[in-house]
Amino acid sequence: MTEKLEKQKMNIVIAGHVDHGKSTVIGRLLADTGSLPEGKLAQVQENCRRNSKPFEYAFLIDALKDEQSQGITIDTARVFFKTAKRNYIILDAPGHIEFLKNMVTGAARAEAALLVIDADEGVRENSRRHGYMMSMLGIRQIAVLVNKMDLKAYSRDVFEAIVREYTAFLKNIDVTPACFIPVSAMLGDNIASLSAENMPWYAGNTVLDMLDAFEKEPLPLDKPFRMPVQDVYKFTRFGDNRRIVAGTIETGSLAIGDAVVFYPSGKKSRVKTIERFNAPVQTQAACGEAAGFTLEEQIYVTRGELATKAGEAKPRVSSRIRVNLFWLGREALVPRKDYLFKLGTARVTARLEEVRRVIDASDLNSASKNQIERHDVAECVFKLNRAIAFDPTADIGATGRFVIVDNYEIRGGGIIAEAMDDRQTWLRETVMLRNYKWEKSIISPEKRAEKYNQKSTLLVLTGEKQVDRKAIAKQLEDRLFEDGKVVYFLGIGNVLYGIDADIKGRDGNQHEEHMRRLSEVANILLDAGIILLLTAVELTQDDLEIMKTTVSPEKIETVWIGENVTTDIAYDLQLSQHENVAESVDILKAYLQDKGIIFRPW
Repeated sequence: MTEKLEKQKMNIVIAGHVDHGKSTVIGRLLADTGSLPEGKLAQVQENCRRNSKPFEYAFLIDALKDEQSQGITIDTARVFFKTAKRNYIILDAPGHIEFLKNMVTGAARAEAALLVIDADEGVRENSRRHGYMMSMLGIRQIAVLVNKMDLKAYSRDVFEAIVREYTAFLKNIDVTPACFIPVSAMLGDNIASLSAENMPWYAGNTVLDMLDAFEKEPLPLDKPFRMPVQDVYKFTRFGDNRRIVAGTIETGSLAIGDAVVFYPSGKKSRVKTIERFNAPVQTQAACGEAAGFTLEEQIYVTRGELATKAGEAKPRVSSRIRVNLFWLGREALVPRKDYLFKLGTARVTARLEEVRRVIDASDLNSASKNQIERHDVAECVFKLNRAIAFDPTADIGATGRFVIVDNYEIRGGGIIAEAMDDRQTWLRETVMLRNYKWEKSIISPEKRAEKYNQKSTLLVLTGEKQVDRKAIAKQLEDRLFEDGKVVYFLGIGNVLYGIDADIKGRDGNQHEEHMRRLSEVANILLDAGIILLLTAVELTQDDLEIMKTTVSPEKIETVWIGENVTTDIAYDLQLSQHENVAESVDILKAYLQDKGIIFRPW
């Protein structure tokens, strides 16, 4: 039992064109390594005999899928088997989506790959696409299985022709396969033992030999600490007031006393304790572990931030990124459409800003397009609705892989190549430095929220000039104040003729500085736990981006008042001019209740 627990594990992906024999290879590996339940092989063979159809090793996969209720460990994407050296998980890629989802999100990251090519059909489009995908996702250990050699009379010439063709293709994408193995999965040639009788000309590794020859990737302990924040858990029973920042450590290690910095916010604190569920007290945690930690000074961090260690290489932060993308959606990826961009635990809205070049992964031909079609690989630029923290995959692969979701399904994915300047780059460094140097009150945001019975929020009321935003904001302030809320109305003029008295005009950098100062005032008031009602004429999306860079985006709610939306601002709620002031106040109060910002009595 101890030997099984300590045996090394490795994830292998297997891919290939339809009908090139992936399932047969998997079934043969299960049978030849003794990984099948006792009697299963005989049972499937007998079922084939009774139904008068020839037995195929691929049938073993279907038979095992039917027995999950009996504890058999297999599903549509993963197959478990073992050799004397290792326990293996084979990640099957029946389409591209399952493989891409598992690889990019890290649910089951492959360390090596088997690519299956039919000797009779030769290298097909999917053979090349799969090779490109492996390259893009950083899988460098690849063995190519030339299957169904029995259909070509075990011809060495056929095998070597495929080797030449596919090697040339892989060379163009900087992939050097570990080996090519001629096999007949159905007959077992070169799977578990060399086929001296049928292929005396081949003296290389069998498939099992090659699997055991793949090198296990070392844990990236030597890389900078990275942990995407999964959640922050708070315990309130029995006087337990811990706030545990939880997630899976992708690289590096963390110990009690380490100074941690969270990006993109730039907030910092120091590790007080390392926490694990139902485990002995420990003083450190390392990559590959699901862990949590508490902080000496409580700061407000949220899911999607990236925890790092002070003094180590910083991640990149931007809302514009250059990526290499593999698109699998039936509908093309197009500009001016919102998609969900998922990187680690971060979830942001993204738009395709620019297509720099499109590559057909089956032949590596480039084309100029303004959209990305199914199976295309593209270098493109995305604009995100807020900044995220990441590492280029050349530095740290785990924090640079992403997927794109459209209509609740993963449609594509890829790697981040570069952080690009956005309109808030000038401001973001200032804000991160501010957060890094911020002197925190001993009263936590949670304590203020509990005392005031509200969540601190910036409610931005904007719209056309002729709309009376101030009347609505002031009446809402009065209503909330009478309800016992801590609330404050702030007209943009209060800042323009006060804090901003030393700068004039609304053009260029002057206007950006107006918005920056306004946002800094808002940030201080929000830190005090207040609901801040801000009014301004015709704010744009650029104005809102400055606010979101300076203030935590989740604390901002944007309302456009009026029938006609005259700017490009992405608002959360629109109020019609048909409502009078009292009706508008009722709607806004109900909106704050629906958002959980203020309490709704039953």
